[in-house]
Amino acid sequence: MTNNQTTTSPASRNTFVPILIIAGLFFIFGFVTWINGALIPFMKTINELTDAQSYLVASASYISFVVMALPASYIINKIGYKKGMSLGLIIMAVGALVFIPAAEARTYWMFLSAIFIQGAGMTLLQTASNPYITILGPIESAAKRIAIMGIANKVAGALGSVIFGTILLSGIDEIKEKLTTVSDSEKANLLNTMADSVVTPYIIMAVILVVLGVLILKAPLPNVEAEPIKPSNTEEVAKTSIFQFPHLWLGVLALFLYVGVEVIAGDTIISYGISLNIPVEQSKYFTLYTLFAMVGTYAVGVFLIPKYISQVTALKASAVLGLLFSLCIIFTTGITSVYFVAALGIANALVWPAIWPLALNGLGKFTETASALLIMAISGGAIIPPLYGALVDSKKEALISLGNDTVAATAEAASYGYWILLPCYAFILYYAFIGHKSGLKKS
Repeated sequence: MTNNQTTTSPASRNTFVPILIIAGLFFIFGFVTWINGALIPFMKTINELTDAQSYLVASASYISFVVMALPASYIINKIGYKKGMSLGLIIMAVGALVFIPAAEARTYWMFLSAIFIQGAGMTLLQTASNPYITILGPIESAAKRIAIMGIANKVAGALGSVIFGTILLSGIDEIKEKLTTVSDSEKANLLNTMADSVVTPYIIMAVILVVLGVLILKAPLPNVEAEPIKPSNTEEVAKTSIFQFPHLWLGVLALFLYVGVEVIAGDTIISYGISLNIPVEQSKYFTLYTLFAMVGTYAVGVFLIPKYISQVTALKASAVLGLLFSLCIIFTTGITSVYFVAALGIANALVWPAIWPLALNGLGKFTETASALLIMAISGGAIIPPLYGALVDSKKEALISLGNDTVAATAEAASYGYWILLPCYAFILYYAFIGHKSGLKKS
């Protein structure tokens, strides 16, 4: 990696300031990522979309991690972590500016393009910052450091959810009611006015991202490198390919499924509340419940890991809770069911912090490439939420065709979609017990 700084060992490094700076970066992409919960019902209204189409908002953001992860790894190898983080922020600013012509045209593909560009910037930012914080100190305490990042990420997400929920969703019930009674020209004017509400916040976002992109170049971030795996005996040969680490590939799949369920927990809860006939003025705050659950669990993780429990134990407990809460969502109704969606934040919080160090364990010189693969796994957020939307749409159509009331069919279908969570948490549980050890010899 091209960098003029001297590489230091985990034991000798002063990590407080670098951790603080990286936490700031996690705050930024937490803010940008978690506003999707408000964008989804907003886009559904202004572009008159189905449930499955509306969840392409999440897809556009997360599919960029597939397209850009390996190029991001190449860029970081060439210019280093710090410049990679700076470039990621600038690209995110460009994406924010694309929201302006998208709002003027009220064209869905332009909105999706803007979200994709922001996702590309986040890919570069995450490809640099996640492995950086993982290997900044001892691998045994990596989940603790990542949990601190998670707190910054989710606090920002809560802030973004409130701000954008207020800007984009206030009065949406009245607008939707008007849309059913006005003429086509009046309808177009209402939707255009609603679309224009994104312009000012995204201009402000773009300016902040550019300023931070410049400032990060001056930040005191030391160069870091991962430690290679230590052979357990003289017969074990050095690894020569990324394909010789099955625990990494299983970790990629576990992370893919995890991001999918995390996005579902955060991005569907507002729409789910609305489908249960809970007023938008109340539902728009539901993402906060999920985020607060995650922040509280992150704080517990910071305290417990690794002194009292291991990263593996935290992952096992998270997967079990995920399975239990998913079943509770499906078999309860009303606001109780919404609370269990929010409780998924408890199950999800420590999965990302635990999988990263387990998957990167012993990768050495392959760390940058492995990190790119793990970042590509974020594409789970592009694939799994639309599958949830498709399940909801198909179930709703089936219920209505049988003569069910539309309101009741909508609520039952929205709940039915959460069945998709069960196989995801089941595989995460497998990784926690068996998969993370695959291919690694005991010393």
